[in-house]
Amino acid sequence: MNEFPSKLVEANGLRLHVTDVGSGTPVVLLHGFPDTRRVWRRQVQPLVDAGYRVIVPDQRGCGDSDMPTAVSAYRLDKLADDIAALLDALGISEPAHLVGHDWGAMVGWKLAVDHAPRFASFMVMSVGHPLEYRRSIEQQLRAWYIGVFLLRGFSERLLRAGDWRALRKLSLDAEDADARVAALARPGRLTAGLSWYRANAMSILTQPFAKTSLPVFGLWSDGDFALAEGQMRNSQRQVTGPWRYQRIEKASHWLQLESADTINALMLEWFASPRA
Repeated sequence: MNEFPSKLVEANGLRLHVTDVGSGTPVVLLHGFPDTRRVWRRQVQPLVDAGYRVIVPDQRGCGDSDMPTAVSAYRLDKLADDIAALLDALGISEPAHLVGHDWGAMVGWKLAVDHAPRFASFMVMSVGHPLEYRRSIEQQLRAWYIGVFLLRGFSERLLRAGDWRALRKLSLDAEDADARVAALARPGRLTAGLSWYRANAMSILTQPFAKTSLPVFGLWSDGDFALAEGQMRNSQRQVTGPWRYQRIEKASHWLQLESADTINALMLEWFASPRA
């Protein structure tokens, strides 16, 4: 993302590091773990070229944004409030198109419920509505690693082991691996990223979560090791507005990188459609 300008923006009591480029209807792209805003690098220019204003933050604790130390600072409601406050700070009053992946998808679901008037549509990748996520037995089996992430200290040591071997195996290529490691190896950054799990794992499994009236387009990739298809496909039950679902073939969890041309075309089609 170094080819795109970035800035620090005061929002919700934090400084968020943000790429804000282009003009036109705003599009907000939200990353998850173990990523930063860099995970959207293959989407930014095509969206700008299509006439959109593209807003890509490093979410709290990630990249070059501020990093609170308390686990409770990473609750889903606070993460969602960050994005609503960011739109205010950038002077954006018209509804934006919202796109979220991984934890960015969870933040997106929260925004789609609590801040629905701020958005024109929601494109959600990989992670379905929290109620469908927790209802899926297959999903709970796939999510075994989250229990490891809740073990403070142990999971940090595990992820750093062997020159970040596990993280490197998940990366697209050596350049991608080096960028992820560089971001998480800085003091406190890995623990901040894992705090997203520690602050929210139990509430996602136990707390009520409302339906959204936004138009929602769910995407799931058949090579996703961490997420089951059913929890995304069945999210239709939690959407009272227009719903669309598409399975992306031959892509891993990081579909926006591995199938960038397909994802970009679907984004542009979705944003331009009357129902979005």
